Amino acid sequence: MKTSSILASVLLLASLCTSCTKDNSDPKPEEQTVAGEVSGTWKKGSIIQVTGDIIVPAGKTLSIEEGVTVVMDTTAKPEIIVNGNLYATGNASNPVKFTVPETARTTKYKFGKLWGGILASKTCTELVLDNVILEYGGATTTEASTSVKLGLYKAASGENVPALWYSNVSGKLVVVNSIFRNFNEDCTYLEGGNIIFSNNKFYTTGVTGGEAINIKSGCIADVAYNLVYSTNTNALKLSNAGDRTPQAYVVAYNNTLLNTGWRRPTIKGGSIWIEASVRADLYNNLLTNCRFGIKRDVKKPEDSRSVIQNNLYYGYNQTTVDQFQPTAEIASGTNEVRGTKAGDNDPKFANYPLSTDVMNADYNSSWDFSLLSGSAALNKGITTFTRNFKTGITANGKTYTSPEPANYIGAFGGK
Repeated sequence: MKTSSILASVLLLASLCTSCTKDNSDPKPEEQTVAGEVSGTWKKGSIIQVTGDIIVPAGKTLSIEEGVTVVMDTTAKPEIIVNGNLYATGNASNPVKFTVPETARTTKYKFGKLWGGILASKTCTELVLDNVILEYGGATTTEASTSVKLGLYKAASGENVPALWYSNVSGKLVVVNSIFRNFNEDCTYLEGGNIIFSNNKFYTTGVTGGEAINIKSGCIADVAYNLVYSTNTNALKLSNAGDRTPQAYVVAYNNTLLNTGWRRPTIKGGSIWIEASVRADLYNNLLTNCRFGIKRDVKKPEDSRSVIQNNLYYGYNQTTVDQFQPTAEIASGTNEVRGTKAGDNDPKFANYPLSTDVMNADYNSSWDFSLLSGSAALNKGITTFTRNFKTGITANGKTYTSPEPANYIGAFGGK
């Protein structure tokens, strides 16, 4: 009896320990493989293997919860076609991630081209990316591409797909707190919509061309507090090309732009490009070691109502400084902070070597672009201008407002 009691006690203890282990272990992430039509909800923390082009049908919604990892097959190089609505909402500690298998995340594919991008047609009424990472895309279209067959984006083979294309002039597009990296060409190509882009980062993008934010006619947009590092061409390309209604009107303010435009072999690359009757109000933008200042197409200039004010220009060497001096092509603006000698108006970043090679496209996550005491960008901003979406854009039941402008220049305040 005594032996039986001891044995029973041992078995009970083992059972309890096993139960404790199971209770305290993290559940295995849900995994599923998808291709073709998709809708519904991809649950928090799940892993989605995409083996072919996927389509959110018109009138339906795909919601992607925090911590979801969407892994794109690098042989199929899928596109994500959004005819309905897409809401990808992560958070700072658990972003949604559109990526490729870990073995493909190497320097060999630094500029991606391993899957397509997110392509939203005119029937997409709402698209939200909040705390999302998009990386390693920008594949080249072929005659077999779904986007070509459906007449989306440029509807032609041989085009490098942007990370995000949006085209509904009456639609709503909100992209906040997100990262675009390791893309072959454009990060975004926007041909319509009521748009907020704020608090995003763009880096390691563009082999021979490409902008971070490329806006055409049909767009009303606020672009604020974004960091753009070493895009191949411009950080912002603002244009009314396409003659859609409404006329493109962009308020871009408190952005930090670094080393942009140098890897473009022609004279088009710079910092901010304005053209074709776009109405562009540009305030409090910090242009550091960019190839040119704010540049216009003199044959197709911006709308005369455009405002350029309180932007700061810094060049580590004299060549850079000389190339942001006002000319017919380089906009002058008012109340600008623009020196004439190398090193004038030091922004005094908390942790970034201003001598970094302007051809460098590799981003260091330890860099800190906050402003130290004595920065030429502190207390030089303007806050009295009007932004397009002060009262916000409501999408997926949540109202996103364009952030308040700051009294400093750039995307980050004092340290």
